[in-house]
Amino acid sequence: MADNDQMPKVDLTKDKKLIDAATKEWMKYIEKENLERVQKLKVVRRKNLITGLLLGTAVIGIYSYSILTVKQETFLDDFEEPKLVKETSKLNQ
Repeated sequence: MADNDQMPKVDLTKDKKLIDAATKEWMKYIEKENLERVQKLKVVRRKNLITGLLLGTAVIGIYSYSILTVKQETFLDDFEEPKLVKETSKLNQ
């Protein structure tokens, strides 16, 4: 066994025999497609983040408005009305 078990690095610029023109063209094409895919994913991620923030803001706003509205309502504070109805019905008899 050798001291170094790793494969030697291949310098593609020196050995022009290793990679033909079609393979180089294919590598450039794949690289270009990958860069386009990454750009599309960045746009989608940004749009998803904006949509999530808008939905979260809407939910928090609706929840806050509901809590504030319930705290301000006072219709259950005057619950003596049914007793008055009973007393007036007894007086009428």
